[in-house]
Amino acid sequence: MEIKAGKLLSDINSPDDLKKLSKDQLHQVSDELRQYIIDVVSVHGGHFAASLGVVELSVALHYVFNTPYDQLVWDVGHQAYGHKILTGRRDQFPTNRKYHGLSGFPNRNESEYDTFGVGHSSTSISAALGMAMASYYKGEKNKQHIAVIGDGSMTAGLAFEAMNHAGIANSNVIIILNDNCMSIDPNVGALKEYLTDITTSHTYNKVKDDVWNLLGKLPVGKSFSRSMAQKLTDGIKGMVSSSANLFEALNLRYFGPIDGHNITKLVDTLTDLKNIPGPKLLHIKTVKGKGYELAEKDQTKWHAPGLFDKVTGEIQKKKFDIPQPPKYQDVFGYTIIELAQMNDKIMGVTPAMPSGSSLKYMMEKMPDRAFDVGICEQHAVTLSAGLATQGMRVFCNIYSTFMQRAYDMVVHDVAIQKLPVVFCLDRAGLVGEDGATHHGCYDIAYMRCIPNMIVSAPMNERELRNLMYTSQLESTKNPFVIRYPRGEGVMQEWKVPFEEIQIGKGRKLKDGQDIAILSFGHPGNFAATAIRDVKAEGINPAHYDMRFVKPIDETLLHEVFSKYNKIVTIEDGTVVGGFGTAVLEFMNTHNYKATVKIMGIPDRLVEHGSPKQLYREIELDAEGIVKTLRELAQVKIFVS
Repeated sequence: MEIKAGKLLSDINSPDDLKKLSKDQLHQVSDELRQYIIDVVSVHGGHFAASLGVVELSVALHYVFNTPYDQLVWDVGHQAYGHKILTGRRDQFPTNRKYHGLSGFPNRNESEYDTFGVGHSSTSISAALGMAMASYYKGEKNKQHIAVIGDGSMTAGLAFEAMNHAGIANSNVIIILNDNCMSIDPNVGALKEYLTDITTSHTYNKVKDDVWNLLGKLPVGKSFSRSMAQKLTDGIKGMVSSSANLFEALNLRYFGPIDGHNITKLVDTLTDLKNIPGPKLLHIKTVKGKGYELAEKDQTKWHAPGLFDKVTGEIQKKKFDIPQPPKYQDVFGYTIIELAQMNDKIMGVTPAMPSGSSLKYMMEKMPDRAFDVGICEQHAVTLSAGLATQGMRVFCNIYSTFMQRAYDMVVHDVAIQKLPVVFCLDRAGLVGEDGATHHGCYDIAYMRCIPNMIVSAPMNERELRNLMYTSQLESTKNPFVIRYPRGEGVMQEWKVPFEEIQIGKGRKLKDGQDIAILSFGHPGNFAATAIRDVKAEGINPAHYDMRFVKPIDETLLHEVFSKYNKIVTIEDGTVVGGFGTAVLEFMNTHNYKATVKIMGIPDRLVEHGSPKQLYREIELDAEGIVKTLRELAQVKIFVS
């Protein structure tokens, strides 16, 4: 189905076309851009509410600034749909987040207007400051550098580190704080309260404006000198800044807050800011989901709703012939409550992902024992470590791709101190349409190299429950990683009595001949399907679910290498330094001889698409495993 853009928007193929319009026409452009996003996302899917909230800002930025010469950095990237549409990608927009289509986030390989890749959050100020410093060094004094930080990104420490530097750097950078009180879930913490205060404070807003206007009208003469006026100005400015404004305390000239949906005000303000040198911060107030009533009312639900009827708002549900197994994250969410009811030392922590990780269930039921700490993974890990020093058993739930941001804290604050924090790494493996910035490819490799660390992966929902149970037992003294994929599992009957799993102990699922498959985590289900598919061809592999990559089950590996000389390892992590590498290390240490085929995520960036498409692309689905088994079956092994 062809989706047509509005009259003005259909003629905008670059910001140069936008600049040909009068300021009065920008209202219509904004309306048409918002409607086009609604039309496309309702049919093709994607993030939704965030981009609706910055439609006017997107138009104003490209109208006022000379992009791409002026550098515009979006943070977080799912705000940037309007930006993409205005920068030559309107007709491609229906391919957004689809296999071989547009990326769901700004991507430097996709467009010169995408100045920085921003799949994660809170990087924009640092990146824009680096660009500004480089421009200053090269003598490009009039070049503008704009960081749009929003959807909760300001809660991360990196943003404050960047502002701390920006305040003293010789740079021309504009920070636009898109304040909508939301990330995916509602924002939390003292900063949210501060921004609310600064928005509503008569002390900072009305008084400030009145004072500035008054000072502009004071007579300057014998009785009131210019120096006296300056002293009074500085004194009142200091009083207002120190009492009400954190940003000016960091030496950032603060402007706002202003209505982020008033396109005329935005254009006028941004035009003025272009002519003010040095680091500046513009605070705008917006509504996430603006212009679509249902999204405004339930911003979490409409962050990325999937396909929906744009008229009725009915979200399409997947249709299945049989009831589906629960999502791994929901199994986590319900299981941690069960465990917490059994063990009063259990607590839950997540950085801004209570809905995605399903920790929201515990937060609702046990609000004094489950915490959303905002977009700050480093703090989440060290907070968990602090809780653990006092005897708490903390389940720290962080998406695999975001855990990379807290790696130093995992090493120094947890592993070196041997604190029994449980890291539940959601979204392990290939996550789909969010693409390379969100795939959980690297956690096996970067976790298994850390001393004192236990690294595990469940093959199904029951195994997830039992690993969670095992991880919180008093006998478990070490930090404990449990990694699992996004979405649906494989079992209908998953809620069974808990069983302790011996740490470092795998399990043999099936005996076989000639070939042994060693799987780690959920891809073991792909292997089980492949084994059934090759049975008619006379290929009969053994199958071992290893459960742990650290400590790895050496007893089981001795059995495997003593009986089989053709071995396939299967994992949904990088093949460099991952589970397969651990098996090769064992083989080398013990002088075994075998043909080993490592199957996993290749040493390259995998872009976006559905998980099914991506696993087929890298030949890690059942069909790809069948292909490997057929090839290995033809290999002749000569034993001297």
